[in-house]
Amino acid sequence: MGIEDYGGGQTAQSDVLVVTTNDVPGHQVTQVIGEVFGLTVRSRHLGSQIGAGLKSMIGGELKGLTKTLVETRNQAMERLVEQARARGANAVLMMRFDVSEAADVGTEVCAYGTAAVISRS
Repeated sequence: MGIEDYGGGQTAQSDVLVVTTNDVPGHQVTQVIGEVFGLTVRSRHLGSQIGAGLKSMIGGELKGLTKTLVETRNQAMERLVEQARARGANAVLMMRFDVSEAADVGTEVCAYGTAAVISRS
C-alpha cells in the first residue's frame, strides 16, 4: 500500500474550500451561515478485528484499521462539504474532527466547522 491509501482531504476540484483556520488569506468572509457537520459511524469487520488482535501482540501499525479510519474521515468530510454546499456556502472555516467509540460496535467520526461565503479581497 502506498501513501495515497493513507491520505485524506479534499480533491482539487471541490467548489467548497475547507480550512482549519479562522480565515483564508486574501479572502474576506461576506456571510457566516453557521455550523455544519458530516457524521458517519463505521463498524469494524471481523477480518480487521482478528488481524488487529494478532498485530497487537507483536506491535506495529494496524494498517487495516488505519485505512478504514482514513476512509471514514473522508466520508465525514464529503458529507460536511455536501451540507455546506446545500446551505449556499463556498467555504467551511475552523474544520475539526471528533472521533469516538460508538457503543463498542464501531467508530463515530464527525467533521464539523463553520459554513461561510468568502470572496477575494
